[in-house]
Amino acid sequence: MSLTSGNRLGVYEITTRIGAGGMREVYRVRDTKLNRDVAIKVLPESFANDADRLARLEREAQVLASLNHPNISHSHGLEESSGVGAFVMSWSKATTCPC
Repeated sequence: MSLTSGNRLGVYEITTRIGAGGMREVYRVRDTKLNRDVAIKVLPESFANDADRLARLEREAQVLASLNHPNISHSHGLEESSGVGAFVMSWSKATTCPC
């Protein structure tokens, strides 16, 4: 589901769209409850009601939650608001390797 800056998804306020692929849209959002920036992944509108793709998104969140490494985003959970399922994870500004 395409979201725009200023829209809200539960306690998350959309800041910017980070990117999109065939199966996910990723946004930088502000967690208004904990006052921090996080990222969310949502399914594109064309897949929003696809039970198989929703299950994949949930599995992705579960797998990420089982990992702990400084170079991997941390899973903060799964949220649903207004029929939109979102995978919430840590956000960090990407940097380019100076090599």
